[in-house]
Amino acid sequence: MVKTGRGLLEWRRELCRGQLRLSQDAVDLGLPDLTAAEAVGQGVKSLVIGTAGIGGGIPAEWHETLLDAVQQGMDIVAGVHTKLSELPFLCEAAEKSGARLVDIRTPPASLPVASGRKRSGRRLLTVGTDCAIGKKYTALVLEREMKKKGLNADFRASGQTGIMIAGQGIPIDAVISDFITGAAELLSPDNEPNHWDIVEGQGGIFHPGYAAVSHGLLIGSQPDAFVVCHDPSRDFISGWDDFRLPTIEQVIEQTVVIGSLTNPEIRCVGISLNTSRLSDSARQKATEDIAGRVGLPCVDPLKESIDPIIEKLISEFPAAPCR
Repeated sequence: MVKTGRGLLEWRRELCRGQLRLSQDAVDLGLPDLTAAEAVGQGVKSLVIGTAGIGGGIPAEWHETLLDAVQQGMDIVAGVHTKLSELPFLCEAAEKSGARLVDIRTPPASLPVASGRKRSGRRLLTVGTDCAIGKKYTALVLEREMKKKGLNADFRASGQTGIMIAGQGIPIDAVISDFITGAAELLSPDNEPNHWDIVEGQGGIFHPGYAAVSHGLLIGSQPDAFVVCHDPSRDFISGWDDFRLPTIEQVIEQTVVIGSLTNPEIRCVGISLNTSRLSDSARQKATEDIAGRVGLPCVDPLKESIDPIIEKLISEFPAAPCR
C-alpha cells in the first residue's frame, strides 16, 4: 500500500516534487518520475519511503535505490518498523555524504505508564471497522473544517504518515505495549475546556492483528466523541480473509464499552465512509442507508461536506461559557 505517499500528496502536495518507482508496474501517484540524481538536480532534499506493507519492513530489493539516494546526498525519511539506522550500508554512506537517516517510527524515550486521570479539554478519536479505511483523512478533514468554523481544534498524529503531515506526534504502534495508553495520554494532554484534540485512530478493535494498539489508544486518548470510519465495499478484514468485517453497530457498541473505562461519557457522533470504490449513486445510497440505520450523520469527507458530523458534535458538546 502507498498510504504514506498518497497521504503526503493529498495533504502536503506543495512539498511533493516527484516519485521514484522501482518498476513501471508500481503505483503511479501522478507525479513526475525522477531518479535520485534527477531529484537532487532539481533541488529535492529528501526521499520518503511512501509504502506501508504488513510488518513494516524494508525489502532487500529497495537497498540499492536507497543507497543511491544517500550517496547523492539525499536525506531518507522512513516510517516503517525497520530502522534506517539499523542498516550499516546506509549509515556508512550517510556519514560520507552528509545525508540524514530519519526514522519517524521512533517513540519518545521514557514514556509513562498511563494514569487514567481525567484530563481537561475535549477529544475526538477516529476509529475504524478495519485498517487503511480513512481514520487519518477523516481526522485531518475534521480539524480543517472545525478551524474554519472558528473552533479550537488540533490534529494529533498517532501514525507515521500523520506525523510527517503534522510535523509532530507519537507513533503509537511502535510503543512497547505497557506504555501505549501512557503515550496516548501524552499525545492529547490537558488543554483549555473548549479545545478539541482530533486524535488519529489506528487499526481496529476487531482486527486480529492490530487490535492491541487500537485498545490502548482508545483507553489512553480518553475520547469524549468518536467517529467510525468504514468502507462499504469491504466484506472481510483486508489481508485477513478469514475474518469478516465487523458491522458499524458492533464497532460503536464495543468502542463505548472499552472507552467507558476512562471516559463514561464517550459517544459516537458520526460515520465517515470511504466510498472510493463506489459510483456516485452507490455512494449516496450507502450514506443514506447507514445514516438511517444507525441514526447518525454519515458522509464521505473527501467527496462531500463533513459539516453534518461537526454539527452533531457541537450539539452533543456545546461550548462551555467563558469566565
